[in-house]
Amino acid sequence: MAGFGQGTRGYPRSRGRTWQRTGPDRATLGIIGTICAVAGFFALGIILGPVAMFCGWQAMGRKWSNDRSVPPLVALILGAIDTLLAIIALAGAATWGHGLL
Repeated sequence: MAGFGQGTRGYPRSRGRTWQRTGPDRATLGIIGTICAVAGFFALGIILGPVAMFCGWQAMGRKWSNDRSVPPLVALILGAIDTLLAIIALAGAATWGHGLL
């Protein structure tokens, strides 16, 4: 508690000193995104593709930088391909011929 003259000095693990985060870390998000992207090729690509892209983007720190790791980048690229293929398949199923393309 940092109110009424009490600083964060007495509490070294308080929120003001360590920037305490909740939720999964970046490596976990990259792996989850990669798994969603690969699974999206087999089932529910229209849902798992954007989820993989979101996880990959969050794991990259929401920016394009030179220190990218491989799983977030794979999740982002495969998620985009997965979403694109699902949209093409849905558009192909909505035509008169009911074909893929």
